[in-house]
Amino acid sequence: MPRSEHTTPRAPAATVAIAGASGFVGRALTRALAPTHDVIALARSAKGHDERDGVVWRACDLFNLRAAESALEGAEVAVYLVHSMMPSARLTQGRFDDLDLICADNFARAAAKNGVRHIVYLGGLLPAAEDELSRHLESRFEVERTLAAHGVAVTTLRAGLIIGAGGSSFDMMARLVGRLPFMLGPSWTRSLSQPIALDDAVALLEAAVARPELAGRAYDIAGPDVVSYADMLRMTGAAQGRRTRVLTLPIRTVKLSLLWVSVITGASQALVRPLVESLRHDMVARDGLELQRLVGLEAQPLRAALEQAVRDEKARAGRAATARPRAASARDRRVCSVQRLRVREGRDATSVAEEYVRWLPRFMRPLLRVTVDEARTCRFYLWPLRDALLELTFSNDRSSRDRQLFYVTGGSLLGASEGARPRLEFREVLGGAYVLAAIHDFVPRLPWYIYKYTQAQVHLFVMRGFARHLAHEIDAVAPA
Repeated sequence: MPRSEHTTPRAPAATVAIAGASGFVGRALTRALAPTHDVIALARSAKGHDERDGVVWRACDLFNLRAAESALEGAEVAVYLVHSMMPSARLTQGRFDDLDLICADNFARAAAKNGVRHIVYLGGLLPAAEDELSRHLESRFEVERTLAAHGVAVTTLRAGLIIGAGGSSFDMMARLVGRLPFMLGPSWTRSLSQPIALDDAVALLEAAVARPELAGRAYDIAGPDVVSYADMLRMTGAAQGRRTRVLTLPIRTVKLSLLWVSVITGASQALVRPLVESLRHDMVARDGLELQRLVGLEAQPLRAALEQAVRDEKARAGRAATARPRAASARDRRVCSVQRLRVREGRDATSVAEEYVRWLPRFMRPLLRVTVDEARTCRFYLWPLRDALLELTFSNDRSSRDRQLFYVTGGSLLGASEGARPRLEFREVLGGAYVLAAIHDFVPRLPWYIYKYTQAQVHLFVMRGFARHLAHEIDAVAPA
């Protein structure tokens, strides 16, 4: 069936929440769903977005469970398009995959609390050797599992490169071939990829939203063409009306690739790194494109997708040139710090939090005096001062077996909270294999340059010590 004729049997119009609605895929999906669904578009800020019929924009901080719960109120279906999420904090301590886990877990918990019946997730194609995943692809897979961990049915669409104007992968390719008519490529440019056009990815997301009976499965989605990255660069050049030559060398250097791609394209290494690290894998669909057959979608050839993306990018660049620049926001003084703790079998977030308040006074004794009362309120004192440096108050109301929450309620090191509630939490993830220890929305009273090299480093020192303490428990019970 030609793509223009494909139709998807629709469920009755539903209220659909889209996390990541202001992103590359999110914008296109919001436009596609708005005529037939009530859409709740979630973004960091609700300001500056078009309020078209059927679309309501809500601000949502996915690092905050309470904010996620409010954002998903009234949603029947939720779409998760968030990847490599970074908090809007001045100081972030933690790996991107741990930050992604917190956002996904908050989204899944909020969906369950609000009675959302179905989550649709856009993840990444997985190579055949799933035990050798890059951190970027492993994170996508962890998010997939986390979204399904709280009882809401999940449909996962796994895609490789999505070809469209405004997409980070296409933009980097377009800049490379636009600035370099000849390239010496490392060996990863021989890896195979099976890209999909943005329009086709959006059509399949629409189909997944409309067919909740398909939930509980992961489906590979892709276009009809399997090509090497070198060939894709040549085809991108041809779509731009250029002749691009690529010579592949028998070397594989991630650091060198990061450097030259970042320098030539102007993209940050933080954006380039997960993409380049994933290129060592062949990213090819493995399930026979089952979902596409089910909905009758004939995907666009890669050449047509690239030509469309080049046309759309020219139009997009023209609009951007006449748009009024947004005012820069004030720098956020908040702190976000996340550490992943490996725990022995049988431990949950509750027992980890209880162990933390038992262990902490002993560990800190040479440096600080720490007191813990029966309500598990922790206070930190510097010898011989009588006023607490920090006070942590345990929250019974917001805690559960798999998530323990302490609010930072006082102390001379606590600055003005700026409308947020600073907190420390212990959160069980990935079936109990790990617990995340995370500080959110903490604003220090110390001057920033002093805080960064003193209090922030002490916190890391403490959490790394606690991680070693938990690791010793695992070693102690391991069979000889």
